[in-house]
Amino acid sequence: MITAPQTAGNNGERSSAPKQADWELDFYSRPILEADGKKRWELLITSTPTPSAPDCFRFEKRCPAGDVNSTWLASALREALDTAQAHGWMSPRRLRTWRSAMRTMVQRAASELELEMIPSRRTYALLDWLEERERDLYPLDKGYMAGPLAPPPAPIATPPLPLPEAVRGDAWCWAALPLGSLREASEWPMGFNDLLPIPEAMDPELPVPGLRLFSQTRALALAGWLGGLEPVRLRMNAQQLILDAGQDDSWLVSDLGQTEAVECRDALEDSVHRSRGLQFISVQATPDSQRFDGFWMLRDQPEV
Repeated sequence: MITAPQTAGNNGERSSAPKQADWELDFYSRPILEADGKKRWELLITSTPTPSAPDCFRFEKRCPAGDVNSTWLASALREALDTAQAHGWMSPRRLRTWRSAMRTMVQRAASELELEMIPSRRTYALLDWLEERERDLYPLDKGYMAGPLAPPPAPIATPPLPLPEAVRGDAWCWAALPLGSLREASEWPMGFNDLLPIPEAMDPELPVPGLRLFSQTRALALAGWLGGLEPVRLRMNAQQLILDAGQDDSWLVSDLGQTEAVECRDALEDSVHRSRGLQFISVQATPDSQRFDGFWMLRDQPEV
């Protein structure tokens, strides 16, 4: 099944200018049994919305359980590319996928179409869509497997590694920005960046916690390295501040004192409850610099 692209704020009208965005992909089974007794497999693709381009292209297609392979996926990706082009979208710049179990299959299919695949959990729009489907769509299917399901194998937890030397600045500090100011972030002077759209209904006075990194001599290089790590979220583990990045990487930012650790943990938890888990990381030459050499908005959200 294929859905028409969904466009926010223009009642479905298509802009004449071609649009381009990264894509977020999930190819996996769902909690639904088909008539043949096998679990439903489904390909979901959504474009990554940005503050300046909130339009959203979505594509979905079911896959027979016996055809789950890179050949079927490559064919479906071609279909998605054709569908996107028909609705005014260019090929994606990058294709992000977050499930480690499907990484090799997605990589093979993407390579066949000469698409750059990035293993990354920066798939916030996709996870929101999956959460919506698991709440509002799948339970309505007659094959829905209600009740507790066998949990997937738990990933092997590995201790976080120290941040690479290239990503360490001269200093850092914990900070907060009002949510309203982040709505204007696309207008700030900045180098490397990845911003997220913020719903207008959210209180502009809500504090958004974040990490500020400083380097007088190599701020731009530091920002480039940090962007390559695909930062996903900040979290606390005991008294350690951790940066989750990429598909399954974790990096130790710093060991904190007890008081500072409590403050950081409270700020991050408050953000989850009040502002959709929004966070940020910035890179500047100095605390007084008016330019951001790097700025990323992050989100702490559960993986479906």
